[in-house]
Amino acid sequence: MTRRVAETLDELPAMDDLLSRSGLEFMQDMVAGRLAGPPIGAALGFWPVLAEEGRVVFEGAPDFTSTNPMRGVHGGWYGAILDSCMACAVMTRVPKGSVYTTLEYKVNITRTIPLGTRVTATGTVAHAGRSTGVANGEIRGIDDGRLYGTGSTTCMIMAAPAR
Repeated sequence: MTRRVAETLDELPAMDDLLSRSGLEFMQDMVAGRLAGPPIGAALGFWPVLAEEGRVVFEGAPDFTSTNPMRGVHGGWYGAILDSCMACAVMTRVPKGSVYTTLEYKVNITRTIPLGTRVTATGTVAHAGRSTGVANGEIRGIDDGRLYGTGSTTCMIMAAPAR
């Protein structure tokens, strides 16, 4: 697997490129390295490793740059990786020519992730219709299997705006 991350706006896939694929095809091309991934993953230390119909898995590890003043992993890191895996799971159900956006998401932190701990964040679609998608997610340690957080999201699915 080759991890390619966009370093400038020009390196992000063009909207026409996005719309020419189904959401599943787009996610699979990103995982395979045929399309560059978003820079937020590189900035926060996580990336997609699996994309299949209704399910996306990210791997990552928080580092010092992810800490809060109490020296723990900031809740925003949990939120970012959960939003990514859950919304991208919904994306796998978005048809060609359509787009989606997160409407809301909720995060439950069950325990702090020790810095450097490798985790998976798995998003699974519970519902995907014409206009909404709902997914759940969880963060688990790769080596210890412990549950570090859970989440849920609602996304809006819509036809791409006229260009």
